[in-house]
Amino acid sequence: MTKKVIHSENLSIGYTNKSKTTTIIEDCDISLASGKLIALIGANGIGKSTLLKTLTGIIPPIKGNIFINGKKIGDYPPKELAQELSIVLTESLPPSNLTVYEIVALGRQPYTNWLGTLTPEDKTKIDDAIALTGIGAFKDKRYFEISDGQLQKTLITRALAQDTSIIILDEPTTHLDLVHKVSLIKLLQKLTHETGKTILYSTHDIDLAIQLCDEMIVLTPNKLVKDQPCNLIEQNVFNELFQNESVVFDKTIGKFKVV
Repeated sequence: MTKKVIHSENLSIGYTNKSKTTTIIEDCDISLASGKLIALIGANGIGKSTLLKTLTGIIPPIKGNIFINGKKIGDYPPKELAQELSIVLTESLPPSNLTVYEIVALGRQPYTNWLGTLTPEDKTKIDDAIALTGIGAFKDKRYFEISDGQLQKTLITRALAQDTSIIILDEPTTHLDLVHKVSLIKLLQKLTHETGKTILYSTHDIDLAIQLCDEMIVLTPNKLVKDQPCNLIEQNVFNELFQNESVVFDKTIGKFKVV
């Protein structure tokens, strides 16, 4: 039986700029279960990053509550929250001489003492994460010596080493070619099924998400819908994604096409 890892109640999201509050989505209740790979899709500017930042506690909701493993996200002290939730954002890493192994080891910060000393258990978690993602061949390289695809795998490995029940990624396939995009999403799929973790990621690679994800969250100008890809196709949800006559979704082949 799957476990509900993160869910919201009466959630409205948006942002506040000076004294003005802008609401993007109202009353969007979300429930994500363990062992699922979920893609978040929508047109540019629809609110994907805002939703992810709200679900992770980076920005507060306009209304409502978010729960992780049954506890309000705001009730977690930062260190405890970092033991429940790991985040992989699109920001570049600051300049440094860190090796791939050292970046992965940073995932153990929520558990180490103030000196950052790694225990045998920490080292085992790091080694297990490296084995799961298959990055052992370049673990001793400096991070600036590896490719974009290898760096994305490194950051995912760091999140795995953090040993949280949910991992959230903001557009992890950006700047990757098709082969590496497929490889990365298949890796995420493998991790959810082998570890039981919940992985939510935002993406513009909709066709890949339809083929490889267990569930998808679709943001349109009018609503938020979450379901299995096959059900979303049958409900014609993808037809509402883009307000453009040149791009249509063909449900007979399960893909977008140019007309």
